[in-house]
Amino acid sequence: MVHPDIEEVLVTPQAIATRVHELALQVASRMGPGPLHLIGVLKGAVPFLADLARALPLEEVTIDFISVSSYADSAESSGRLRLRKDLDDPVLGRRVLVVEDIIDTGHTLSLLRAEIAAREPAQLAVAALLDKPARRRVPVDVEFVGFTMDDRFLVGYGLDFAGRYRHLPYVGALRDRFIRG
Repeated sequence: MVHPDIEEVLVTPQAIATRVHELALQVASRMGPGPLHLIGVLKGAVPFLADLARALPLEEVTIDFISVSSYADSAESSGRLRLRKDLDDPVLGRRVLVVEDIIDTGHTLSLLRAEIAAREPAQLAVAALLDKPARRRVPVDVEFVGFTMDDRFLVGYGLDFAGRYRHLPYVGALRDRFIRG
């Protein structure tokens, strides 16, 4: 059943499950054997990270979380990364996969990638469920992308608007009247 605030379902639960399984096989193949440390970017990446972790055909997968902001109280990035919640475990010498829900302007991911790289992991890659290249303002490397999307306001499967809709099992476009107030 589709939530009444959703204009259109863009990615179904079945499509998400299929693509997450494909991404897990790609990650395992390209990053090689051995332990893999996943870093989920809170809060939106949680459903994707959980499904991806379960689908990875690896013997050892560990999970940590980070919460960051580069926007402060503005709609535009400040260009500086503010850690709201830092990692619990060091990444020095580890194979690390940053797991993001969506790549938009690229500002936050660019800063986050630099922050984690400075901690000297042995290997660093990024997996994002969604990518909106039309909104990109800063070039970023994203090794694993689930779906490339048009520039619409997306919610569901971890993505929210004012804290709502994260629980939806699909990705949908929110009706304009809810975005504009």
